[in-house]
Amino acid sequence: MFFLTAVSTAQHGVRWGVKAGANFATVNTESSAPDWGSRIGVHAGLLAHIHLSKNWALQPELVYSLQGSKNTVGSVKQTNNLHYVNVPVLVQYMFNNGFRLQTGPQIGFLAGANTKISGGTSTSNSDLYNKTDFSWSFGGGYLTNTGLGIDARYNIGLNDVYKPGAMKETNSVIQLGLFYMFNHKSK
Repeated sequence: MFFLTAVSTAQHGVRWGVKAGANFATVNTESSAPDWGSRIGVHAGLLAHIHLSKNWALQPELVYSLQGSKNTVGSVKQTNNLHYVNVPVLVQYMFNNGFRLQTGPQIGFLAGANTKISGGTSTSNSDLYNKTDFSWSFGGGYLTNTGLGIDARYNIGLNDVYKPGAMKETNSVIQLGLFYMFNHKSK
């Protein structure tokens, strides 16, 4: 990846950008236990857009992402907050009209975890979770002539979120956001 980045930088240059938006996250359970409900979080970070050719690009990112899940049992509401620093590396196919399709792997590093129970009780529980999360991203976006764009993607978890246990639980995150490319050259 570093070699490809260096070659691309020398030939085509790197365009930098920032991004932010909303997460709609949950944890999927592969057992008879009920799935957790969706929780709304945020994501924000930096991106590098590297043109490989007229229609192909590589886009590595560094993104803070608040993920997790919610559940209500009786009158007790529980929210699991999973704080990740995610590093997706996306391959993009760019159409000439500003639309783009993207896919690629993502590695997430757990920065912290806590569980909040209705009534204000919050407990740190990072020791219950795996420190890395691997997922695959699919999505699309649109870049305007001003450098402002919209992005939508789905990140499907590939490994167990929790440390080895009786059941497998994986992250599932829909991200909707805006991004801005600095020094964007419109066609």
